[in-house]
Amino acid sequence: MAVDRETPPSEITTLVGREVYSNNGVFVGEIEDLRLDLATENVTGLALHQLNQELFDQEINRSRGVIVPYRWVQAVGDIVIVNDIVERLKRPGEDESDDDVVA
Repeated sequence: MAVDRETPPSEITTLVGREVYSNNGVFVGEIEDLRLDLATENVTGLALHQLNQELFDQEINRSRGVIVPYRWVQAVGDIVIVNDIVERLKRPGEDESDDDVVA
């Protein structure tokens, strides 16, 4: 089920506990919490934990998790699908100037 990225589910708490996968089918993590902009009443990010160790280095895995921008969300259903950009964040030799994922 596709979702308008600007309109999160009516009960945003239903996202907590859902697994997050890239649109290539790679497990990214599990939603632990949401980042909200209270002024605009919008979801701005998904706080993930139980991270895929192959996508995130050990230092991030030892921390609480990461926040993925909500604009990366492609679909919400039984699972959440995000852009595959999350798979390319820490590849060796690539420019690591993208600071959208916060540890």
